[in-house]
Amino acid sequence: MAETGMVWTDDFEMGYCKFGFGSRTFVILPGLSVQSVIKAKEAVEASYAMMGSDFTTYLFDRKYEVSDGYSIYDMADDTANAMKELGLKDVYLFGASQGGMIAMAIAIKYPELVKKLVLGSTSSHVKPEQRTVIDHWIELAKEKDPKELYQNFGKEVYPPAVYEQYKDYFNDVAETVKEGELEKFAILAEAIKDFDVTNEIEKIKCPVLVIGVFDDEVLDSDASMEIAEKLDNRTDCALYMYNGYGHAAFDTAPDYRKRIYDFFMKN
Repeated sequence: MAETGMVWTDDFEMGYCKFGFGSRTFVILPGLSVQSVIKAKEAVEASYAMMGSDFTTYLFDRKYEVSDGYSIYDMADDTANAMKELGLKDVYLFGASQGGMIAMAIAIKYPELVKKLVLGSTSSHVKPEQRTVIDHWIELAKEKDPKELYQNFGKEVYPPAVYEQYKDYFNDVAETVKEGELEKFAILAEAIKDFDVTNEIEKIKCPVLVIGVFDDEVLDSDASMEIAEKLDNRTDCALYMYNGYGHAAFDTAPDYRKRIYDFFMKN
């Protein structure tokens, strides 16, 4: 069973959950979400069950309280400090979407913390033409419309068949959303706009696997390929592109987690 914990420092509180019992440390940084991903810890644990005997896994939330101007770089600093507080180092790091942005920033600034890195459906910078979806989410959050936010979120990140399967569930979850969660979501989403590590990607020294999606309706497929291009002169870095699974291929592609596992386990 996943254990829930909290990291307290002088500057912030950050929730996490922990599961598995392997000698290696696996850290998951999830993407942008309306509510804390820790609420889905059992589902996350079940989806990564195959890694349990080789990895002890930590799933980190964003810090508890955020304020206007909180940046991706701040998120990276806070997450890195949380990892240090827990004594984690040489971690196998996976960041999805916004979590991938945070993961890149950590690998660049805190190379001693990261042994291998997987980046899923993410971007080193978000161009103005890629901000349309995120801007709409911010607008809905500021309008305090969780139902429409969840519905639009589902439509954009999942393939049509998956969205249709879960759209009633999204309505049910939306009814549990609190005003403070919408305010936090808007702040976290705004942070994506000013993020840009395009010219620093070469500073990442650990092996990297970039996993993108051709039908990514949120950040588009070019974002993943641009990251891979910055690393294409290295034999320890690779790119894999899915098609038909949507932005959230990390949830929908059946072999996604095995692909991460195989990369981590490869010498």
